Amino acid sequence: MSPVHLRHWPGDPARPALAIHCMMGSSRAFDPVAARLGGRVALHGFDLPSHGRSAKWRPEAGEDYHSTVTRIARGLIRDITGDGPLDLIGHSIGATVALRIAVDRPALVRSLTLIEPVLFAASPRGHPLDGQLAELAAGGRMEQATRLFMDMWGGPGGFDALPPATRQAAVAQVPLILETGPAMSGDCHHILRPGGLEGILAPVMLIAGADSPPVIAEIAETLAARLADVGRASVPGAGHMLPMTHPAQVAGLIAVNLDRS
Repeated sequence: MSPVHLRHWPGDPARPALAIHCMMGSSRAFDPVAARLGGRVALHGFDLPSHGRSAKWRPEAGEDYHSTVTRIARGLIRDITGDGPLDLIGHSIGATVALRIAVDRPALVRSLTLIEPVLFAASPRGHPLDGQLAELAAGGRMEQATRLFMDMWGGPGGFDALPPATRQAAVAQVPLILETGPAMSGDCHHILRPGGLEGILAPVMLIAGADSPPVIAEIAETLAARLADVGRASVPGAGHMLPMTHPAQVAGLIAVNLDRS
């Protein structure tokens, strides 16, 4: 197992792009979307630590999980572009990492596509499961916590639809969900700081599943109100895992944003 497993979907070398996947997934989640983009971009990706074929997360001193993923993404951007602009695509936690990069370094981003960013600090209600997940985990009921999480944020059928090996892997990843609470619900990295979102001048596309939990629409509302150039789209019949369940619609919306940049 490599420290960080990298992926590359060939395409236009003059149009580099980076895709960052969701928690409890892998970069393979973007395979269907990449296929439907038809080589419009040279798309790169990686498996998050403790996901897919990447090694288990081992935090460096003072670095939380969100910062580790952000550091990996920034390093890959340097490798791909020499610190130049690229198209940035993120799903779920991957979208929050993409947004963090865009806030910190707006000049790195040619276009920004955010698919269901789970920056719960942007919603008045916050993460609807925070307290329940923490309580279950504290009691050692990790499978119940995983079921609760996957039934809300997983694909069709939730936890019960997963193959046994995938269920086991998901249970092992629940501590990472809890570990990212300060970043997602507390915005400890100040993504929402005054002037931050307003400094992103690249075109932004916010994509949501129409059947996703209401908190997703609340997050999108907050972000859209502060972004300079933003489009919003809701995919009918889709939930949180729409890059896998509705790849044609997602790819089409990404293409719209590529055309705007």
